[in-house]
Amino acid sequence: MPQIIPIKDLKNTSEISEMCHRATEPIYVTKNGYGDMVIMSLDTYEATMKQLSMYRDVEISEKQIEQGQVKDARVALGEMRTKYESR
Repeated sequence: MPQIIPIKDLKNTSEISEMCHRATEPIYVTKNGYGDMVIMSLDTYEATMKQLSMYRDVEISEKQIEQGQVKDARVALGEMRTKYESR
């Protein structure tokens, strides 16, 4: 269940930091009873960005498939091996 805190609680920075590090999802901050912003730990942020990047890659791949931009898996893997072996 998401955590929701009023904006006035942000003055307790140490407590908010601990709360962010305990939470596995963002914490919602309200102002005058309405959603205003979201806070999260750096670890949660990085994990979220990594997941978002993966979803973008899947979306790009699906568009490439729709457009017929496909390669044989053996050819693609061979290209990847060549690329990374030369490093």
